[in-house]
Amino acid sequence: MKILILAALLGVSFVEAKVMFEETFSSADVLAHGEHALHGSTRGDGGVVFDELPRDLVGEGVLVEGFSPRKLLKRSVFFIPAGGLVHGLEQFVLHVMVFIVSLTAAALGLVHGLLQPGQLVDWDSRWVQSEHKGKEFGPFKLTPGKFYGDPEKDKGIQTGQDARFYGLSSKFEPFGNKETPLVIQFTVKHEQNIDCGGGYLKVFDCSLDQKDMHGESPYLIMFGPDICGPGTKKVHVIFNYKGKNHLIKKEVRCKDDVFSHLYTLIVNPDNTYEVLIDNEKVQSGELEEDWDMLPPKKIKDPEAKKPDDWDDRPTIADPEDTKPEDWDQPEHIPDPDATKPEDWDDEMDGEWEPPMIDNPDYKGEWKPKQIDNPDYKGPWVHPEIDNPEYTPDPELYKYDEICAVGLDLWQVKSGTIFDNFLITNDIEEAKRIGEETWGATKDGAKKMKDEQDEEERKKAEEEAKAAEAEKDDDEDDEDIDDEDEDDLENEIDHDEL
Repeated sequence: MKILILAALLGVSFVEAKVMFEETFSSADVLAHGEHALHGSTRGDGGVVFDELPRDLVGEGVLVEGFSPRKLLKRSVFFIPAGGLVHGLEQFVLHVMVFIVSLTAAALGLVHGLLQPGQLVDWDSRWVQSEHKGKEFGPFKLTPGKFYGDPEKDKGIQTGQDARFYGLSSKFEPFGNKETPLVIQFTVKHEQNIDCGGGYLKVFDCSLDQKDMHGESPYLIMFGPDICGPGTKKVHVIFNYKGKNHLIKKEVRCKDDVFSHLYTLIVNPDNTYEVLIDNEKVQSGELEEDWDMLPPKKIKDPEAKKPDDWDDRPTIADPEDTKPEDWDQPEHIPDPDATKPEDWDDEMDGEWEPPMIDNPDYKGEWKPKQIDNPDYKGPWVHPEIDNPEYTPDPELYKYDEICAVGLDLWQVKSGTIFDNFLITNDIEEAKRIGEETWGATKDGAKKMKDEQDEEERKKAEEEAKAAEAEKDDDEDDEDIDDEDEDDLENEIDHDEL
């Protein structure tokens, strides 16, 4: 039975699976390789129940509860290696919907479908660089950055060249999110103190041409931070619905410091959503209300119009009020205190006229006082009717085929590090993974950055002191030179005497 399961799992023949099984596993109930042993037993329905999975393996990938090649088992578990999903798991993916790309150098590899603890995996073997014509794409490199909490766990892919486009994507076995939540999560670290550039990811279906991915490539969801100057510091949440991209109508502010932050988008099957930053909710609501994916439920009645006798003026001019007889006065008058200058020559300078000044009696334009309008009916409200083009969609949240993630960006100043990409249907699992990755190293990264800043501050102080001391020495040398010149001049004067 286990050989049949292994064959189904790896997408190989029974004979190939039997050879792998005999070469790798020591008994029918213990799956062992290296220093790790996965203890379990078969079930009558074809599943495998593992008793326990080593915690050091869990930290490097995704622990999925409920895997069986034939049906979902609540007690069974399977560990997906960080190298990516195993081919041949279509049914598993449809039920569990988990994808993670680990970018740590110590990630688990996948060799003939077997877990290889400690084997290094080349991250760029799972990601495809776009070669779209007309774009100058910048390179990515694997690095924990200038400061980190753990030099291996904090390794991510970093943008490596200023003023460049970036196009990188990774595909996985397709799945849908019908009747289940969809969670998209990853970390972004703008350690370069970004001035203008994107830090978001895009989620695609299987039609994505990875070699030709660019800004106009159709996508399903775009999510993540975008910064450009002081005016743009927001989190994009864009859904594609029936071929059109729809931006969120609410403001979601992103983090703008140099540290790593965890961005999470949760889309629920009841058509609600949440946006979390660092596992804290920053925005939530309903898909229909916060995006214009559907026409409005109500529209203004095209047949209705404001009645001709509808008076919406709160006040009117008092018909009995009259303008005072002395109201009209000039705005400016000649200065009565001005006198003609004594040296004024009428023939040369023309006729003298006194300068004009503001008239203290000027009252401006007269207007009758306002009184309450006895015919006021209030503002006219255009009546609404049901929109005949509106049809509710209980499946706004649903995507039938999720197949790839991509980084399609432009950055003026490079240096952003992306890591811990996760797509799952398990909200609590996403939170746990976030705490075990980003949460486990964030304090250490901040401590290292604070220490670096303190060292730079001390170094700057020392350099400033050294520069000041050098300046004082130069001034002393100049004083000595001046004294020597004075002594020499005195000697010359004495000799002449």
